[in-house]
Amino acid sequence: MPGYRPGQHAGPRPPQAAPYPAPPQGWQTGPYQRPPGQAGPPQTGPYQGAPPGGPPTRPPFPPAGRPPGGYGPPSGPYRGPQTFPPGYPPPGSTTPPWLQGYPGHPGMLRPRPKSNTGPLVATILVAVLVVGAGLIGFLALNDRGDHVADTGYDEPATTGSNESGTTTETSTETTSDDPTTTTDDPTDDPTTEDTPTETTPAGPQPVYTLGDNPLFAGDNGTPAVTCDLARWGTDPQGAAAFFTSAIPCLDAAWGPVLQRAGLPFATSAIEFPEGTEWSSPCGAVSGGRAAAFYCAENSTLYMPYAGLQTEQYGAHPGVYLALLAHEYGHHVQALSGVMGAYADARYNAGVDSEAGLELSRRLELQAQCFSGMFLAATYSRGSVDDNILNEARTTQDRGDHQAGVPRDHGSDAHTSGWWEQGAQKNRTFQCNTWLSPPADVA
Repeated sequence: MPGYRPGQHAGPRPPQAAPYPAPPQGWQTGPYQRPPGQAGPPQTGPYQGAPPGGPPTRPPFPPAGRPPGGYGPPSGPYRGPQTFPPGYPPPGSTTPPWLQGYPGHPGMLRPRPKSNTGPLVATILVAVLVVGAGLIGFLALNDRGDHVADTGYDEPATTGSNESGTTTETSTETTSDDPTTTTDDPTDDPTTEDTPTETTPAGPQPVYTLGDNPLFAGDNGTPAVTCDLARWGTDPQGAAAFFTSAIPCLDAAWGPVLQRAGLPFATSAIEFPEGTEWSSPCGAVSGGRAAAFYCAENSTLYMPYAGLQTEQYGAHPGVYLALLAHEYGHHVQALSGVMGAYADARYNAGVDSEAGLELSRRLELQAQCFSGMFLAATYSRGSVDDNILNEARTTQDRGDHQAGVPRDHGSDAHTSGWWEQGAQKNRTFQCNTWLSPPADVA
């Protein structure tokens, strides 16, 4: 189950005053640039180099000025979320039985069946809370008590017809006055079979690939979004109002990205469980261990106030906005098909094997990068000012550094570095962790 583990982060840093210089004249979203300290850009293909190799010294953000000003409009008008309910997939899809949980191991990965019934996905998405430590949502895939399991993404499958039926007609026998003459009707066809038919769901469909997913094709990034957030309140009602007000901003940022890539889009629902024990279709939580939790089975973000550690992070809304953006990044992965392909790959590799844990780190670090992209899209527009961006930026180095816990999230340097990568570059191909060498997702 996703959650934070004790000791992942020492707590929030105080925001720095006015850390961002004015943008240079004529600032535009330019071509690809590698993260600070690296060689020139690759000649072709998506970025495969490392994000910043260590915890940044936090120079003015970014070195060349403000974050990119947002991606231009997609071809054709963006029509907003589709009209079917927020729990993707659209009406008519059914939840396959193998997405209902993994017997004995709630939330463990389940591979998609190898059949001709169409693509079906099983995924697990969660966010890990560190008690007395950092705050950001992560995905963990094991059956330890400090994780919240997230089971599969309910994907619209190609539906086949019922099994072919066989109809047998009995021959007709005619007896004349001549007892020795019997006539069979030669036109009777003893068997007829129904022709199977298949119905393909209309509209864009997920693509179950990783590094070559359409999500990372071309020069695709989040557009400029003016985000008017509710004022943060350090109480359940204030937090719920803040998070709810951010969902339309996340939709406006990521809907055009998925549309541009030819992938499906639907908004995510959001819920605010009360207390320290609650459940979702993806698993149960006890003890307030989960700060944030994305359940792909019902496309819902869970933001329990009891798990946010507001006593440690206080009234710093940038911390919580980055957390929500990370979890919404998992929603983007689920919609695109990346999560389904990841589920298959990790199951085949072995959930707790070295290869399986590396796949988990690639998934989590990509969600970090997507969180940075969202902050880049909204910075200096509406409510997202210098303070909010700096609060988000200075609390991202919270990776796997505890002894005795799985290395399934990434190092401090890489959780921070990939977030910076998204914020500074604001391009999905810059967040393609699936093509990065292992050293860059350690």
